[in-house]
Amino acid sequence: MNRQKQIGKLRATKEFDICIIGAGATGAGIALDATLRGLKVVLIDKSDFAGQTSSKSTKLIHGGVRYLEQAVKKLDWEQYKMVRKSLRERETLLKNAPHLSHPLALLTPCFNLFEGIYYTIGMKIYEWISGSANMPKSAWLSKKETLNRIPELKSKRLNSGVLYYDGQLDDARYCLAIVQSAEANGAVVLNHAQALKFSKNEDNGRLKALNVKDLMNDDEFIINAKVFVNATGPFADSIRQMASSKLKSRIKVSRGAHVVLPREVMKGDTAILVPKTDDGRVIFMIPWQDHVLIGTTDEADELSENPKLEEYEKTYLLEYVNRYFEKTVTLDQIKSGFAGLRPLLQAQLQTAMNADTKSIVRDHEVEIDRRTKLVSIMGGKWTTYRLMAKDTLDEIYKEILKKEIVKCTSENQILHGGENYRFEDWQELVNKYGISEFTAQHLMKKYGVKAMNVLQLTDNQPNLKELLSQNHPFIKAEIVYVIREEMATTVDDVLERRLGLKLRDEVASKSVEPYVEGVLGSF
Repeated sequence: MNRQKQIGKLRATKEFDICIIGAGATGAGIALDATLRGLKVVLIDKSDFAGQTSSKSTKLIHGGVRYLEQAVKKLDWEQYKMVRKSLRERETLLKNAPHLSHPLALLTPCFNLFEGIYYTIGMKIYEWISGSANMPKSAWLSKKETLNRIPELKSKRLNSGVLYYDGQLDDARYCLAIVQSAEANGAVVLNHAQALKFSKNEDNGRLKALNVKDLMNDDEFIINAKVFVNATGPFADSIRQMASSKLKSRIKVSRGAHVVLPREVMKGDTAILVPKTDDGRVIFMIPWQDHVLIGTTDEADELSENPKLEEYEKTYLLEYVNRYFEKTVTLDQIKSGFAGLRPLLQAQLQTAMNADTKSIVRDHEVEIDRRTKLVSIMGGKWTTYRLMAKDTLDEIYKEILKKEIVKCTSENQILHGGENYRFEDWQELVNKYGISEFTAQHLMKKYGVKAMNVLQLTDNQPNLKELLSQNHPFIKAEIVYVIREEMATTVDDVLERRLGLKLRDEVASKSVEPYVEGVLGSF
């Protein structure tokens, strides 16, 4: 993908079928689904692809063990259906991007016999609902088996452990792969492009055009489209009220914080689920890209574009690490951390003024404004992004285009880099280019079958095989590749979302910023 070419295509298109505002997982999913249905699509985002919530998740593909517990305790059929749909989608997400996702073993430590029985039953129900034959089976482990998997656990009070499986993903790059697949199928995609103002038809008040500003050079242009979709997550109300000032706010935000620790804190490949904290939250301790990810918190917050990780959040998360681990972990061991905002839909406002709301499932909703016909997809979570896209487009066909619904086929769409993927092909990269096994395996997990394309940049510039930072697998060729081929335009695009170095090691990331700025300046 080339940014200037995308701008050229945008300017050359007189009218799109759909203009999608917001290029997180949901907006990207809508773009891909729509192109596969034959529609002419443009996707824009004020920030980067996955620039906000979609790159700041706990990196899990899951049905939600907590939601299942609530469904059983409260006999809540809607919660149960949400878990079931999420678990079915888990299998699709794992299948469609094998380079960016994989099954993950999780273990819940138990401190008495009752906990062992309770969580075993719960995980068996979870497993049964999923209906997946591709995931390993859950199991109730003895104390010895539990410690064999996670030797770092405190053993004194430990009774046993319950093992189960969910999925893990590289969220920022998974979203990018969806965008790349949409672009390959005909969508125009543009990051760092801000929606400024809608134009409306004078006769009926429907949206007809959007003024957009290119934040990289301050150019402005107009997008004409039959349908405008608001997929901006926590920022949905700002777009809704840009279209119609009479619409009442629907979104509240919840804050989720994470810290990243060095791998020696927990060396195995099994994650830990803390099923209940003192304040009723769930915390995960997860092996993640040669580090350990701890998260998440869950508390009300104010809307902001760059939420910062607070000191009290670090202390809170480490308190739970130290409740479970034998060796004390201190604040100075934290390598990095991040906070993100989740969009929470206020159900009590679903009959907001001038809004004809279509409630699809409990965790997400498609709203079509009666007058402007702005389509807003709100709520939801990463695991169900594809269903959210499908529901949005089905409603567009039914309520706005007034056409027979074209079948959704995204379930079977292998994403960019995942075609004919074999992880063991990393050995070919080692043999042909003489790079380390560490780097070769990293390239396969980040770029899939496109890993060879990254290394081809070193054919005439062998210095690009040099490590970007010691103790990390990234090489200099990746910087050139993500700028040239993946529309990385800023330092954070490169280091936070394309490579992920900033999320793993803030000090290392800061040290290579001058080099990245130099490469960006050469394009």
